Amino acid sequence: RFEEALQEARQVDKLLSEGPGDDCLEEKFPLLGVPITVKEAFSLYGMPNTSGLVNRRNVIATSDATVVSRLKQAGAIPLGVTNCSELCMWYESSNRVYGRTNNPYDLQRIVGGSSGGEGSVLAAACSVVGVGSDIGGSIRMPAFFNGVFGHKPTTGVVPNDGQFPDAHGVRTSYLCTGPMCRYAEDLEPVLRVMAGPGVSKLKLNEKVSLEKIKFHCMDHDGGSIFVSPVDKEILQAQKKVVEHLESDLGVRVQHVAIHKMKYSFQIWSAMMSSKDSEGQEAQRFTDLLGDHGKPVWPLWELMKWLVGMSSHTLPAIALGLTEKLVNLNLSGKAKLVSMGKSLQEEMEALLGPDGVLLYPSHPTIAPKHHSPICMPFNFAYTAIFNVLGLPVTQCPLGLGSEGLPLGIQLVAASYNDHLTLAVARYLEKAFGGWVLPGEV
Repeated sequence: RFEEALQEARQVDKLLSEGPGDDCLEEKFPLLGVPITVKEAFSLYGMPNTSGLVNRRNVIATSDATVVSRLKQAGAIPLGVTNCSELCMWYESSNRVYGRTNNPYDLQRIVGGSSGGEGSVLAAACSVVGVGSDIGGSIRMPAFFNGVFGHKPTTGVVPNDGQFPDAHGVRTSYLCTGPMCRYAEDLEPVLRVMAGPGVSKLKLNEKVSLEKIKFHCMDHDGGSIFVSPVDKEILQAQKKVVEHLESDLGVRVQHVAIHKMKYSFQIWSAMMSSKDSEGQEAQRFTDLLGDHGKPVWPLWELMKWLVGMSSHTLPAIALGLTEKLVNLNLSGKAKLVSMGKSLQEEMEALLGPDGVLLYPSHPTIAPKHHSPICMPFNFAYTAIFNVLGLPVTQCPLGLGSEGLPLGIQLVAASYNDHLTLAVARYLEKAFGGWVLPGEV
């Protein structure tokens, strides 16, 4: 929406030349004139809202999602919407409506998903701030692969209204909307606007003393059979963070081994498909694929895909096929849900009011296109924190030997977002933060 954006920018210029004092404007419009982009899954008035689903290609948003409306009211200017994976349920942003998004550091690499378009345009300095959503790492994986910052807030603080697909049943407790940006200092002001009145639940006005934070570190999930081993370069970057914290702040980083993290993928899958407190079933992915149209039969779609006739992507078809398997072992699922609740209590107790956990963002640096299909469960490193409801900030740590971004997840107990945001600002100064693609 470049023409509209330019017109809105002229109005901002006019307001600045005629308007009241700067302080008054800053209070009323904290993001005045700031260019933003919005994940296409969110409604942005007058823009497509397909979520990469072919049978929605003619859907144009007639209103703004709540967070988009709040950002506009704060003075931000949307430039446009950005690509995501089909129905936002895969970690490569590719679909049959817009095609594939490439990583600005290496066009042969993925941008992550499902907020992959956001990660890409921010890394390439096309936009200043992005609106993303995250139910299994959809903010943090793209932020990691593209070397930018992303924040998954504590569950239930930022409204999710106005995106497709929206969460139903138990998933309303796992889906989070949050900011993505190149600079750590931008996360907090954007989060404040997105949260609106809900921001009072967070402690963003509390001053953080980094020396008083109890840092914990976990190098890997304990060796899940479903997930790749963590790359040595990622482990090395995390080790450098630990060494820097200890030498610069004089803190002692406690290495922990949380046994249940080994079952992250199984716990996430079981909790995502469980009934809510009122007994409502989780919405089926195959129903979303149909989107009120003809029912979708995954096996038939697979046959069509093999001869190039399906309008769906292979990951979407595969997810439709596998979701039936989750409910075959109900007693096993119940045990995993129980394990998830126990893990949540363990994490909250470990982190407490002043703890931050350092944890890998993903087992590998940005993979090559199509390769996620060979390692489909690697997103478990981010997904586990959705079902635990904890706030997580994704922080870049410069580039690795192949010129691809490295990074780390910073995790805190519920409503302690201020701790992870403060540590992200600190690590940005220490490790350089975002690096312009092609600069090295």
